[in-house]
Amino acid sequence: MKVFLSLFFALFSLNFISAQEIFTVPEFPTSDDSIVVFFDASQATGKGLDLNNYTGDLYTHTGVKTSSGDWRHVIGTWGNNSTQPKMDYVGNGLYKIEIGYPNDFYSTSEIILQMNFVFRTPDASSQSEDLFLTMYEPGVKMKLIEPASLPVFPEINDEQRITVVTSHAETIKFYYDGELVKESSTDTSSLIITESEPGRHQIKITAESEGLASVSDSSYIFFRDMIQVSELPRDIETGINYIDDNTVTFALYAPGKKFVYMIGDFNSWEFNPENDTEWELDPDYYMNITPDSTIFWKTLSGLTADKEYRFQYLVDGNLKIADPYADKILVSDDSDIPTSVYPNLIAYPSVKTEYPVSVFETSQDDYNWEITDFERPEKYNLVVYEMLVRDFVSTHSYKTIADTLDYLQRLGINALELMPVMEFEGNSSWGYNTSFYFAPDKYYGTKNNLKYLIDECHKRGIAVIIDIVLNHMYGQSSFVRLYSSGEYGPPTSENPWFNITSPNPAFSFGYDLNHESEQTQELVDRVNKYWLNEYNIDGFRFDFTKGFTNTPGDGGNYDASRIAILKRMASKIWEYDSTAYVILEHFAPDSEEKILTGEGMLIWGNMNYSYNEATMGYTSDLSRISWKNHTGFTQPGVVGYMESHDEERLMFKNLEYGNSSGNYSIKDFNTAIQRMKLAAAFFIPVPGPKMIWQFGELGYDYRIDYNGRLGEKPVRWDYLNDGQRLNLYKVFSELNKLKNSYDVFITTDFSLALSSSVKRIKLNDDEMNVIIIGNFGVTTGRIIPAFPDAGTWYDYFNADSIEVEDTNMEVFLEPGEFRFFTSKKIPFPNPLIITDVKENDISNTAVNEYRLYQNYPNPFNPSTNIKFAIPNTGLVKATIYNILAKEIKVLTEDYYDKGTHALSWNGTDSKGRYLPSGIYFCNLKSGSFNTTMKMVLIK
Repeated sequence: MKVFLSLFFALFSLNFISAQEIFTVPEFPTSDDSIVVFFDASQATGKGLDLNNYTGDLYTHTGVKTSSGDWRHVIGTWGNNSTQPKMDYVGNGLYKIEIGYPNDFYSTSEIILQMNFVFRTPDASSQSEDLFLTMYEPGVKMKLIEPASLPVFPEINDEQRITVVTSHAETIKFYYDGELVKESSTDTSSLIITESEPGRHQIKITAESEGLASVSDSSYIFFRDMIQVSELPRDIETGINYIDDNTVTFALYAPGKKFVYMIGDFNSWEFNPENDTEWELDPDYYMNITPDSTIFWKTLSGLTADKEYRFQYLVDGNLKIADPYADKILVSDDSDIPTSVYPNLIAYPSVKTEYPVSVFETSQDDYNWEITDFERPEKYNLVVYEMLVRDFVSTHSYKTIADTLDYLQRLGINALELMPVMEFEGNSSWGYNTSFYFAPDKYYGTKNNLKYLIDECHKRGIAVIIDIVLNHMYGQSSFVRLYSSGEYGPPTSENPWFNITSPNPAFSFGYDLNHESEQTQELVDRVNKYWLNEYNIDGFRFDFTKGFTNTPGDGGNYDASRIAILKRMASKIWEYDSTAYVILEHFAPDSEEKILTGEGMLIWGNMNYSYNEATMGYTSDLSRISWKNHTGFTQPGVVGYMESHDEERLMFKNLEYGNSSGNYSIKDFNTAIQRMKLAAAFFIPVPGPKMIWQFGELGYDYRIDYNGRLGEKPVRWDYLNDGQRLNLYKVFSELNKLKNSYDVFITTDFSLALSSSVKRIKLNDDEMNVIIIGNFGVTTGRIIPAFPDAGTWYDYFNADSIEVEDTNMEVFLEPGEFRFFTSKKIPFPNPLIITDVKENDISNTAVNEYRLYQNYPNPFNPSTNIKFAIPNTGLVKATIYNILAKEIKVLTEDYYDKGTHALSWNGTDSKGRYLPSGIYFCNLKSGSFNTTMKMVLIK
């Protein structure tokens, strides 16, 4: 061991101190000192901050921490230049503010523990991070200057300098492994140490002054062995590479980092430098480095097959990160995940470490896919169902959704789009705060649960699209934390994946990925390929692709560089999977989107405002639901939608703000539901892909801000017990089935008249023509359907037909009414005959026939006929009830002759409420004649 002594006989110069972002004179400020605070803008990091050459005005938002809380006694209000203090420019990027005596400056008599600052430009578009200055008690004080913190991990034979600055100290003493190795009488002093053998050593520093209490601090220096330089083995990717049942090779891309150790279950997490007991870093887990100094790697052997191992990378001795490519991540709030959702979840090692932890396991059971040759629906005829797992089923589990797929199949959708399911921060989330791209979030279930859901969807002809966030990530991500200026960001200039600040300050989320970076492009391609290959998904909805650029601004202008970035990404996807869907949430000018759709990509088409104006009964134009009304488009690449996760619910606004005229009010529930049916008829049949937001087909009417915009929403499966909502579902279902059954709904020969209150759609095809007319007004309207030919036209939803003699005939429509005409007779919505109807002859009297018909799915005439036979003449009382409720309805009391008769029932209970599917009984009673029919009602 060698110890070198180095003395500083003067206070640090201002230039030395100003290498810090914020500092004070005096160095150890107390409440009794007159204080000057300096801010070095050239060292600053923060939101929108690029002040290397900035010499303009700066202001400070400042307050203090006291025993009563943080950010107390703030001066002025944020962004108010007339009340918040202005900084003085010193030069060379350095600003100062004269605080003076802090209690006077902040107008408080409380004891100040800390001064807090945010520095900002006059328009507040650029600002620093929150910065803090400790207030000291009078007496001896000491602060570590070099290194920034202890412990430190120098390589053997390297010099390690330890420097401290003190105040009111007469003596500084340095102890090394308990031995006094230096004593100094200066305010600032350094100790330089080197070692030729690896090992752990204690360093202790004490500042003393006669008559005052001394202060001391101790920590460790760990001299590590020289790192092994070695080529990365063949066919090894960054991340976790399974070699065999007992061997795994790990690789971490971390250019500029000095060294990496692995800590985890395989070495009992033996790293705890704050513990007074002996600890070492086992050289068996010291990672090699490639000759170009970019990738650290290590092969572990002798592992137990089929055993989960938790682990982290310890980078440069002070940063613990999970493997960013791990397919399972543990975090501290995993304990909130029910065992019913994720059974046997390995515990987060809270007593061993902190921050996210990665998991690997050799010899895992592969999922046995039942569907390996799924034929994807044609992209231009998709009917997508957007789902947030958390708010669709109360269990928030993939398995429950898989058990509920019959509901979606009956609805007639052919694609399920899952909002982000990759590991996100927290448990209850929309998922757009993604932190790990390769690990499904455990709050929804296991990896195989997700694969099972996808497999079950494919069995039913339903494609699966995942929503993915490649515009940004949040601070829990290892890609962020590997190069960040704080524990959770923001990224530093060394970060190969991220911009320091977003070039789009108007729409900035999390930390902005730099899509011009080669490393980011490689990451994007790997993420996309992984999900297509590992989970058999059918495509992606990419969140906020407007942000896939480094062009400054709000993203609203044509951007050739963004087009190039997206074309490159799509080409890589199709190079691997030629039919995968690429859907963009873009919202850029038509001039840009026409190029992207011309390349085969799909773009989101937000029609929420227009459709809601229409359903509420106000002036509306629905024309842009058609790709033909997007300037220059040559392909039907617009995924139109009336609602999405991001938009207000139509039914909520109908009920809250609906228009009215006379006795007609859209605020009335039944009227509002009818308006939803009308909207669906002018939405789904329009050629081109469509998207339905979950429960829109049932008229979900909780506002988007219920329980906070991102908060959990009530799961209302009981809506199915409401006949009006159920009939809305039926209308959606029938329209979806029509769209996927007849070529006329993918025709390019169509015209729309959607700007007036009475609207029309005309679809033309060699096989069949379709004309849809509807009145979105609140008074009676009229329209010329413009039938192309005279003759018989079939009124689909009324199961009827009309004879057209005059093709210029007018049709009058009541408010909210629509008609759906076809030139060819196609099967009307057939009434479903209940197949489980059985007689129960209580009186032992023979009964000939009992059948229940439900006119389905006609929402305008939901009548039911109950046919029955009676052996005598007499007064018959018919009562419908079920096994769980009291009497539902007395239908009639009348005289009937012997023979077969029918009673008409509108499917409601005695209060007029529509009844759900289920088991019912119809009791027929007349004198000694007493018979009950058991009926299984399917709607």
